Amino acid sequence: MDFQPIIDLDKQLLLQLNGSESLFLDAMVITLTNAWTWVPLYISLLIVVIKNSESALKVLLVLASAALCVLLAGTIDDTIVKPLVGRWRPTRDPEIGLLVDIVDGYRGGDYGFFSAHASNTFSIAIFFCWLVRSRLLSVALVLWSLTNCWTRLYLGVHFPGDILVGLCWGALVGTGVYVLYRYCVAKWAWSSSFTSQAYTKTGYIRDDADLPVCVLVFTLIYAVMRACLA
Repeated sequence: MDFQPIIDLDKQLLLQLNGSESLFLDAMVITLTNAWTWVPLYISLLIVVIKNSESALKVLLVLASAALCVLLAGTIDDTIVKPLVGRWRPTRDPEIGLLVDIVDGYRGGDYGFFSAHASNTFSIAIFFCWLVRSRLLSVALVLWSLTNCWTRLYLGVHFPGDILVGLCWGALVGTGVYVLYRYCVAKWAWSSSFTSQAYTKTGYIRDDADLPVCVLVFTLIYAVMRACLA
């Protein structure tokens, strides 16, 4: 099968999505793509888990599961897949590298297939979608992951194909880790069913699950304010 037409389309799509003439968007994207920007979100998710877990062991199990998501989704990608595949990032691609709009001198590493930002964030999003079962939180986390994906396209450090494969791998990892988590929960007799409207199906208080959503909104506001000041 000849993949060249798909590769060419991938490059053309990237050039359409990459960059803009807006200094405001440039500054906002630089903030949003920074992993440290999302630390408050991770802390809020941890708070929700702590408040809705009956033991420290269960909290540790969730943390271990989240760490496993990152290990399988991102670390394996960065250390094995990217060097093995060896596909240049758009910013370093010999064919279109000079056409890519570089923002604030940021080019990323050498190789970009597939996107660790996409796989990492989507694996975490999918895992917590299964874990908490709050519709509002699930939508917010998926949008958070897609926002991270958009920043990588905007900055020209990933092709759309890198993002798509990263999302697919992240979804598989997040779901697989959750299945493993549920196996451990059932084995240790922690599994229970909740029917009260105050709780989600998996026993999380619905009002608690709204906390990360609020943190996400305030983080976006922070990114916008930083962009305005810049």
